[in-house]
Amino acid sequence: MGEVLATVKLMPDGPDVDLEQIKINAQDAVNENAEFQKIDEEPIAFGLVALNVKFIVNDGEGGTEAIEEKLAQIPEVSSIEVTDVRLI
Repeated sequence: MGEVLATVKLMPDGPDVDLEQIKINAQDAVNENAEFQKIDEEPIAFGLVALNVKFIVNDGEGGTEAIEEKLAQIPEVSSIEVTDVRLI
């Protein structure tokens, strides 16, 4: 079984949320089921900044599902989206 590098975009509730706390919560959520790599900030518009969370996970069945569920439960995150999955 191989591994994949996955990127999940977290969209915060608004521009005034604590991005640093969301980053901490995201890293904790990923580390439970995968190998955390990094988080990039992506400016969207009007002060809103999305977070792109990158992590390595096994490419088996349900690969990113458990992590997606954990990331979706982070306070002040309105939505998540898997934007990239690459075999490494």
